[in-house]
Amino acid sequence: MQAGVGQAIMSEQSSALKGTPNGSGGRREPGGVAAGVSLDDNFVQIVDVVKKFGETTAVRGVNLSVKKGELFALLGSSGCGKSTLLRMLAGLESVTEGQILIDGEDLAKMPPYTRPVNMMFQSYALFPHMSVESNVAFGLKQEGVRGGELKERVHKALELVQMAQYAKRKPHQLSGGQQQRVALARSLVKRPKLLLLDEPMSALDKQIRQRTQIELVNILDQVGVTCIMVTHDQEEAMTMANRLAVMSEGRIVQLGTPHEVYEYPNSRFSAGFIGSTNLFDGTVVEDEPDHVFVETPDLPVRMYVNHGITGPLGMPVTISVRPERIALMRKPPEGAYNWGRGKVSNIAYMGGYTLYHVTLDSGKVVVANVSSLALGEIDSPTFDDEVYVRWSASAGVVLTS
Repeated sequence: MQAGVGQAIMSEQSSALKGTPNGSGGRREPGGVAAGVSLDDNFVQIVDVVKKFGETTAVRGVNLSVKKGELFALLGSSGCGKSTLLRMLAGLESVTEGQILIDGEDLAKMPPYTRPVNMMFQSYALFPHMSVESNVAFGLKQEGVRGGELKERVHKALELVQMAQYAKRKPHQLSGGQQQRVALARSLVKRPKLLLLDEPMSALDKQIRQRTQIELVNILDQVGVTCIMVTHDQEEAMTMANRLAVMSEGRIVQLGTPHEVYEYPNSRFSAGFIGSTNLFDGTVVEDEPDHVFVETPDLPVRMYVNHGITGPLGMPVTISVRPERIALMRKPPEGAYNWGRGKVSNIAYMGGYTLYHVTLDSGKVVVANVSSLALGEIDSPTFDDEVYVRWSASAGVVLTS
């Protein structure tokens, strides 16, 4: 969605809210929404939101709808506005312009402590002098929950995150992963409508982080809570989120499922930010409904993509080709498009695959992700070996911005 269409969005979303039943928890499908759940497509509504700090604009007219029960990721580099947006949802920052609604309620009318929102901070923010169960119980006690209900809710929250056996320990007696689970239990025990996660895995090392990503998704599935997370880690966003928004300079530049954003980037920025890619600049020399030919100084042949674009001949474009779509060959490939010749200039062995950097005759460096199986078939090229790179007509995506 584009900025400046707030009133139309508000009207459309209000209609949807009136006619859509509330959902409950259910299983999520990778890259999709929860299966078996009646979801409200507009559970969280961010409408024409702007945030200014003096003369600096951190968030620029953002429009976004998040589904009920969805795990949504805001992805971007430092300073792109993603954390500011999260803090506005939590009530830690005020909205300069626009509206934020949760389940149809305008958050501007609610002080932070009454919002149906809980936030899990990057540092976890556990009280060091309190036990695990006291940390989890703290928010409930502030709300006046006492006695048997307090004990039951705390115990169930700790069981959910598999930390009940550590209830009497202090935070310094726990590992980073265990502290994260306690922070999650403290966030969930109050049964928020919306859970906010600020860089939830940044304090964990890589192996623990990969395991914890799946565990966290499974826990959130069990609870059925709507969740918005902020991360700069592309792998984390693509592993955990149903949908994600790529942000740059305070704006959302692309929105979709992890598969859509990775396979079909809409700009050079998205293509380069999500994963790695090879970008070839050129000009359109033939454009038909089912294909386009592009001439580029990087290759001795034309580039051919099996989808058309809308634009005049001679228009400058960029073609994105992911490293895993590029094949490495010893012999010249057949065909009159999508290949180049060069020498191996760098090799990075990654275990299951190897990254080859090939410097083409034009000076362009192309990165190819070659599986161990494919390497055996081409006798593992080494430094300065002459090789050819090639890719199919479906491997490239034409970018016009």
